[in-house]
Amino acid sequence: MRTILIVLWLASCCALPSAARAEAPTLKLALGSQTHTFTDANLLARAGGATITIPEDVSYRRAMTYQAVPLLALLGETLDPAFDTIEATATDGFVAQIPLPLVKKGASGGSVAWIAVEDPTAPWPHLPGKAQSAGPFYLVWVHPERSRVDPEQWPFQLAALTLSQSPAQRWPQMAVDASLPADAPARRGQAVFTTQCLPCHRMKGAGAADVGPDLGQPMNPTQYLTPEGLRLLIRNPKAVRTWPQQKMPGFDEATLPEADLDALLVYLSVMVKSKH
Repeated sequence: MRTILIVLWLASCCALPSAARAEAPTLKLALGSQTHTFTDANLLARAGGATITIPEDVSYRRAMTYQAVPLLALLGETLDPAFDTIEATATDGFVAQIPLPLVKKGASGGSVAWIAVEDPTAPWPHLPGKAQSAGPFYLVWVHPERSRVDPEQWPFQLAALTLSQSPAQRWPQMAVDASLPADAPARRGQAVFTTQCLPCHRMKGAGAADVGPDLGQPMNPTQYLTPEGLRLLIRNPKAVRTWPQQKMPGFDEATLPEADLDALLVYLSVMVKSKH
């Protein structure tokens, strides 16, 4: 009997490393007809990986150093020209729409996108106010000021990166009338909404996130909030309404300039009358 127990114990010990590997976090990369899945070990072992330091990390609000791989190298050189956006999906439902040209600028002097990989033997600290780190995968930018990368374009706790069409192409119901001039405030507001709001909200069903409510249906916030109340809600949500599970951050003027906020409010009001 004792011999049997020892054999069973040894078998369970030998199985532990395999079980641990099976539970390793993975990052899915969907490039049209091709799909790749990487574990943290896969990415940490890739050629071209490097140690990078971000002097002012958006999520940690301080300097951070990471082991990372360049995003452009992961994407490869043969990308379907029909796609112009990278949809970055996080485990908490946050979905950032990142223009592919923004990433490509990194090869010609612009901000450089990296996928930071959390080493399980040296985990990152918890994010401010959260019980988790930004890992296991985190899209970070070196020199974000060069291409004016927005804070919403730093998705953490990544689960997947998917090459896709731009949001307005995928979901026409969120687009303003095509007859509007290029410099129309509503058109600028649509761009602001896509970058700042679409990662958490939808517009009349358009979008892939479920963190916050749809801002187009069943009612648009401009229909039940005063302009002053809506501005304050965007700048400081807790000053308008608060509850224990509240997730929406405030958008200060550094993140959302006043002119962009004005354009966003015009866009929301235009969406009330949109025929889509």
